[in-house]
Amino acid sequence: MKKLFIFLFLLCIGWMAEGQNIVQTRKSRVELEKEKAEIQKKLLEFDQILKKTTETKKVSVGQLNAVTKQLQARVTYISTLSREVNLIDREIANTEFKIKSLENELSSLKEEYSKMIYTSAKLNQGLTITAFVFSSTTFKQFYMRLKYLKQYSDARKKQAAQIEKVTEELVNERTNLAKKKEEKQQVLQKEQQQKRELDKAKQEQQGIVNSLNKQEQELRRQIEAARKQQENLNRLIRSIIEEEIRRAEAEAKKANSTASKASGSSIPLTPEAAALSSSFAGNRGKLPWPVESGFVSKRFGNQPHPTLKGVVEPNDGIDIQTTPNAGVRAVFDGEVVKVATVPGYGGTILIKHGEYYTLYSKLKVISVKTGDKVKAKQVIGQVYTNKDGVSEMHFETWKGLSPMDPSGWLAGR
Repeated sequence: MKKLFIFLFLLCIGWMAEGQNIVQTRKSRVELEKEKAEIQKKLLEFDQILKKTTETKKVSVGQLNAVTKQLQARVTYISTLSREVNLIDREIANTEFKIKSLENELSSLKEEYSKMIYTSAKLNQGLTITAFVFSSTTFKQFYMRLKYLKQYSDARKKQAAQIEKVTEELVNERTNLAKKKEEKQQVLQKEQQQKRELDKAKQEQQGIVNSLNKQEQELRRQIEAARKQQENLNRLIRSIIEEEIRRAEAEAKKANSTASKASGSSIPLTPEAAALSSSFAGNRGKLPWPVESGFVSKRFGNQPHPTLKGVVEPNDGIDIQTTPNAGVRAVFDGEVVKVATVPGYGGTILIKHGEYYTLYSKLKVISVKTGDKVKAKQVIGQVYTNKDGVSEMHFETWKGLSPMDPSGWLAGR
């Protein structure tokens, strides 16, 4: 009896530990499945973007960006599959532990049941149950023997039912274990397939780099032209914002004006504009992307060229590569203060949000006009696709006359 108690005590501790493992494993499984779905969605997006850039049969930096982004996503996906294999290994270990525990429990139950049968036979000393009951010398002894036999019979029935239950549970866990091992093999096969795709992408990437290296002079010419176009765009933005500041200051000087400069502001704001400005600032890191799908192909600031060593490209915003005809959306409520066509940037829209401004360039279609009030996520135009088959938009955020890194304002993807 003492040994049985110790066994049951240790078994309970094991079940408690296993229960915690199961809860943690289930949580990890949910998180992993969500991450896998997000990566697979991105891979599909990048595949579509890459397909469009390769249709022109012309090697371009945009094609290199798409291949590189796809490659990075595939590396992440392989890492996720590897983590899934590790998770399944833990699930297999948990299941094997449970099977071992059930086997021990079943063995113990059967042993106890055998002892009950043996004890019953020994107590009866060869007598039948009827003879055992009716051989009582007093009515009290008769009653107690009946009660004892009923309790003993109930205990044996419960023991038999428990044996049947544990046996059934053991069969289910063994089936579950076989499924887990099969699932592991499927994930391993998928992981190997993704590794082959990764090697293929690396070869494609190197091929594009080699081709672009042969176009060094043309690339340098494009970079210099883009630098001048960025300077022209900056001058346009600054002139518009400076005019907005002058207009606001003139309005603030009028009698009964409610406009005033808030702390840290470079422009007098009406209470409505100040509220909008404050709301925009409060949504830092939460603004929706100006396009629904795509990736950042060039980041803010001086960025090294992907193939030309020692060459940096200035950028006062970010460039987002996306799919052809993608709708461009306002990232926040505001007012359109300028619609223009800028050399190298195509259709351009500047929207004011109090003292903040957002700029949307490289558009082929513009669906708003100066003075329009827009709402967050409202479609204001369509992305332009260049002769290389690259669909890319340019996005900037400004506070007064100072450009800011848009990545810090947009929600994570």
